[in-house]
Amino acid sequence: MSFTYDDVGATREPGHCPPGFRPLHVRTRLGEGEQVFRRAAEAVLTWEMHRAMGVGIDASAERAAPGVDVTVTLAGMIKAPCRVVWTLEEPRRAGWAYGTLPGHPECGEESFVVDRTGDGTVWLTVTAFSRPAKWYAKAGGPATRGFQHAYARRCGTVLRRLSTENPDA
Repeated sequence: MSFTYDDVGATREPGHCPPGFRPLHVRTRLGEGEQVFRRAAEAVLTWEMHRAMGVGIDASAERAAPGVDVTVTLAGMIKAPCRVVWTLEEPRRAGWAYGTLPGHPECGEESFVVDRTGDGTVWLTVTAFSRPAKWYAKAGGPATRGFQHAYARRCGTVLRRLSTENPDA
């Protein structure tokens, strides 16, 4: 299957949104320190963050990597097929992005990047560009957009919990 949009990988470029798409950028503070960064990065790269949100994840690999196919299931019935387009694992940044495949209710790309700034603060940034692909996404209008923002904020809330809770508790 081919991607449903042309600018594959464009979420790597900060602030880039292809013409005809709507941008999304949500940044959430997770905590501080190397341990929080490592835990958050691992939770993002292994789908743990998504699963902890109650989202169904069916992935062709246990870890995000370019070319891995992922089907996200929302509300137990909306299936959203995607493919990972890029990943990064650096000393202070880790994450990945996936792009939509035929059958996804939206058309576009979304990235999830954890970074540790110079002062030690750890952040999750969800960046996306999209436009409706299915009739029900189009019919949802502003409500669909609101759902996307709420989903991105929930990613941050869940990842903050996962990365700061005591794993031995």
